Amino acid sequence: MSQPAQEIQEPEAPHLDFQGTTPYEDYVQADVLTHLQHTRSDDPGEMVFLVTTQVMELWFTVIVHEWETAARALREDRVPVAVDALKRSVRELDALNASWRPLGQLTPAQFNSYRSALGEGSGFQSAMYRRMEFLLGEKSASMLVPHRGAPRVHAELEKALHEPSLYDEVLRLLGRRGHAVPEAVLTRDVTLRYEPSEAVEEIWTALYSGAADDELARLGEALTDVAELVWRWRNDHLVATRRAMGAKTGTGGSAGVAWLEKRAQKNVFPELWTARSHV
Repeated sequence: MSQPAQEIQEPEAPHLDFQGTTPYEDYVQADVLTHLQHTRSDDPGEMVFLVTTQVMELWFTVIVHEWETAARALREDRVPVAVDALKRSVRELDALNASWRPLGQLTPAQFNSYRSALGEGSGFQSAMYRRMEFLLGEKSASMLVPHRGAPRVHAELEKALHEPSLYDEVLRLLGRRGHAVPEAVLTRDVTLRYEPSEAVEEIWTALYSGAADDELARLGEALTDVAELVWRWRNDHLVATRRAMGAKTGTGGSAGVAWLEKRAQKNVFPELWTARSHV
């Protein structure tokens, strides 16, 4: 005689009754996030522009966190921790770059329908993006000026200006590992934009030739992945802007496409690129 079939247990119903807001809301603050969209025109296309820009700001925040984590790990000679943070940021940069897709095919007429709502607002005024640029070695004290009216933001940017960039920490690590990084590079004024060094290029050439530390070569590749996606971000920004507004003056009085073209021509961590010609 066969055994009776086991009773099938119904899955427990999710807990639905909470004393206050849900634990999900307490953690994510979704109600705050989804009520930060205050459009200034009647055009339905403004909503996607505003939300996409806000999403970009959130990705900037995550990426700054990753690069600051990597910089701190490098100061402590914990290269694997730094590489892990850089690799996470590569995935996050991929997501950030994908944010251009909702905006990448705007026609001039579509953009003009709500462009006036921006007033003098422009992406170059983003404090969190500026912190990203500072971590990449793209320092400029003048970029603090737009934030004088926001004391907390200004203080955070000023702190970032005076701290070594991510690449400065990499070069200091190379020096501690016995590589001939020039003293002028190690002691440079970190509030200024990083300028390429032939001696640093020679160090990366040796590392990529397999004549030295594999761990440092892996670090170099993680940095190159970051640099490539930063370059793609700048180019995607350029193409989206060119498509939406041509060569007109940008919002906030910038040179628009001309300024973005100049930015897109620059590589961050420059010796990681030029060294490849000598391997």
